[in-house]
Amino acid sequence: MPAAARTFDTQHLPISVRESVWTGDDLAHQNHPTIPTGFDSLDASLPGGGWPTRSLTEVLSPQAPLCEWSLLGGCIPSLMEGDGQILLVSPPLPPHAGGLAQRGVHPDRLVWIRAKAPADRLWITEQLIKSNPRGAVLAWLPQARADQIRRLQVHAQSCQSPVFLFRPTGAQREASPAPLRLLASLGSGWNIHVQILKRRGTPCTDALELESIPPQLRKVLPPRLLRSTSFSFSREEAPDARDLGRTATFQHPQRILHPH
Repeated sequence: MPAAARTFDTQHLPISVRESVWTGDDLAHQNHPTIPTGFDSLDASLPGGGWPTRSLTEVLSPQAPLCEWSLLGGCIPSLMEGDGQILLVSPPLPPHAGGLAQRGVHPDRLVWIRAKAPADRLWITEQLIKSNPRGAVLAWLPQARADQIRRLQVHAQSCQSPVFLFRPTGAQREASPAPLRLLASLGSGWNIHVQILKRRGTPCTDALELESIPPQLRKVLPPRLLRSTSFSFSREEAPDARDLGRTATFQHPQRILHPH
């Protein structure tokens, strides 16, 4: 096979086209800034070395919200620098301000938007993405279809902040336009178990075990609790996983624990 057929040099393409091209063996290539995850091993496994911006990240888990904050806690403080906010769309349980504070999440930078109907959640998520906010968008969309996620992905390409969609593990059997998909579940002790189901570049076959002790707790916990494996949560999927998040009952935006 001629050498020209074995290589493809994107430098000869117009820049508008070049930014949309990636090759199958190219993991590290990332056209837009990434946000460090707070886990060195996870950063090393993600294109660009962190959570992508201008793109969707889809996180699947057996029960919400057991793993979400453990997975994202390491990056959220950096997202709140300046005037950044964490925008939550219909989390299945009210945010626990005390627990989030242990991870450096300031209550006055946390905005909780409650919506009951799946269509309302999708609309709110889309509007937030289109507004290009500073910080991050976290949306619980258990019933989203592939075409709806595709529409969010199109809008996310113009959003400079990371966008995370949380869905049940049953969605793993469904196609998704999200360029990055992860499966997160509780591991032993403080750990979370993460599998990268989809990423740009070569497939990832290795599962990651990430230690997710909140920094503030690490300072005060005795050594035996830092390595404790005596506590655990159910790792089974919720009986009606597609209903995860339906406890939200109001449609009006509400900021929690306003400092005034």
